[in-house]
Amino acid sequence: MLNNRTVELWQVLLSSSLRYIIFSGSAYTLFYVWKKRDWLRFKIQERFPGSSSIRTELLYSFSTTMIFGSVIYALLFSSFRKYTSLYDDIHEHSVAYFLLSVVVSVLIHDTYFFWTHRLMHWQKIFPYVHRVHHKSHNPTPLAAFSFHPLEAIIEIGVLPLILFTLPIHSAAVALFGLYMIVMNVLGHLGYELYPERFMKNRLLSRLLNTSTHHNMHHHYGKGNYGLYFNIWDRLMNTNHSQYEEEFLNVTHRTKALEEKGT
Repeated sequence: MLNNRTVELWQVLLSSSLRYIIFSGSAYTLFYVWKKRDWLRFKIQERFPGSSSIRTELLYSFSTTMIFGSVIYALLFSSFRKYTSLYDDIHEHSVAYFLLSVVVSVLIHDTYFFWTHRLMHWQKIFPYVHRVHHKSHNPTPLAAFSFHPLEAIIEIGVLPLILFTLPIHSAAVALFGLYMIVMNVLGHLGYELYPERFMKNRLLSRLLNTSTHHNMHHHYGKGNYGLYFNIWDRLMNTNHSQYEEEFLNVTHRTKALEEKGT
């Protein structure tokens, strides 16, 4: 008979897998199966990936969900929790702090991702850690968690960093996790949903990343290392030299096809 801790572990692992299935699977079904023809004009790379690439994305993503789930269980549900700065009483800090902790977590993750991502592109590390993720030259939403196990451990490493340094409510952790999976799926969507005018807004285009931004990283294998924001890429001059041109090319094509359709 399974004890309570084992049941809890499997519940967390199942929850981690379901989160991936719901968000990545729904986006894949919508854009690559059900509405494939309707959304074709938004496709960044006009071709579609082969079945072998999709199988690889699925295989490694489910491996990642198990690793993520195990770390989440250890930090939130095991005896290790007492060493974190987690709290459950919403009144322990203000509502304003609750919201601020989510924003700070996102900023920490964006910084953590940029620098670990650049490190994983170091040629002495890349073949053993990051190459798996770059097997998706033309990624689909299913590539959101397609990591080698070593990279999966590095990726989830941001969670203990946050939990051991920042007082944070468990619901704020859940909101941060929700933001992370949604933006990760959008980054690997393979479709550009922002309109052409986005790039003309200098504040937004210098602050936020786009699907084209991360798609180019997969396509060319270098540059565009950022996650949520474009701040670090601009500060470190690591945006792909043709990023803005590529975005405009994609959105111009989209606009032309829309006009032709009307």
